[in-house]
Amino acid sequence: MADALYDGRHFRTLNVIDEGNREALAIEIGTSIPSARMIRVLDDLIRLYGRPARLRVDNGPELTAEAFVEWCAAQGIAIGYIQPGKPDQNAFIERFNRTFREEVLDAYVFDSLEQVRAITEEWLATYNTERPHDSLGRVPPLTFLPRPDAPAESTFAVST
Repeated sequence: MADALYDGRHFRTLNVIDEGNREALAIEIGTSIPSARMIRVLDDLIRLYGRPARLRVDNGPELTAEAFVEWCAAQGIAIGYIQPGKPDQNAFIERFNRTFREEVLDAYVFDSLEQVRAITEEWLATYNTERPHDSLGRVPPLTFLPRPDAPAESTFAVST
């Protein structure tokens, strides 16, 4: 996702959710998010949550980069590319992105990346632990499916 600070400087976000319980695992924020940075974020998530069986992604340049493809192969993680122009094939992350856009990116005028990160961190905590989800029986993700580690068949959805 992309947005801009009040002074016009652009920034991007890398959003990662677990499709099993809709938990938002990470939102990385920076002026750019190349494949090497994305790989570092995913390495951190694997250390915290375990290795997913698959990553569902769009066809952005950082997600089709040779470094990312080789990293997935080395990790034994399948890549599930959606068809170009078919965001409904990645519906969970698209729904999440819309919520994040409406409740954070469009709701505030940001002066700095640090401010974006602070507000996003607070929002993520609420999203995962307090906010009820209709698709989960009106409970938050971590109430629906607390997860000590990623099940072997888990899929993480990734979006930039």
